[in-house]
Amino acid sequence: MTTMTTAQPITPTVTAAPGKGRVRRLRLGAVGAAVLVNSAIYLGGRAFGTDFVLTAPGNPVPHPLIVAEIVVITAVFGLLGWGSLALLERFTRRARQIWAVLATVVLALSYVPLGIELATVDTKILLGVMHLVVAAALFPMLRQTAVRR
Repeated sequence: MTTMTTAQPITPTVTAAPGKGRVRRLRLGAVGAAVLVNSAIYLGGRAFGTDFVLTAPGNPVPHPLIVAEIVVITAVFGLLGWGSLALLERFTRRARQIWAVLATVVLALSYVPLGIELATVDTKILLGVMHLVVAAALFPMLRQTAVRR
């Protein structure tokens, strides 16, 4: 008795590097958390009477911030942080250290407009807290690194 077997064609499967999707979910979650927490701080501040009105020196027209601006600005800076970390990971071996320094400098510089703008003390305090929230949400992205090709 003879047994015939047919050879199965070997088809290469293309899969993402292990862990890459997990890193992306973590980073997307970090940006999302920053947006949600900043929105909650804004809405809570408004509920307790914070006006979130900014007036630039030399400009007599005050600008009241709205929740949509908070969401968009937080998301944009969160995505910029994620993108800069991803670029650094792609082109350097010291991405985590460089990004940590870069993020710290950006956080420190983000307080300059708060010192220049004319606003109530509670508005400045809550906006300062919002800046810290973004940093606190994004820094955990450093715990996970993207898998190199």
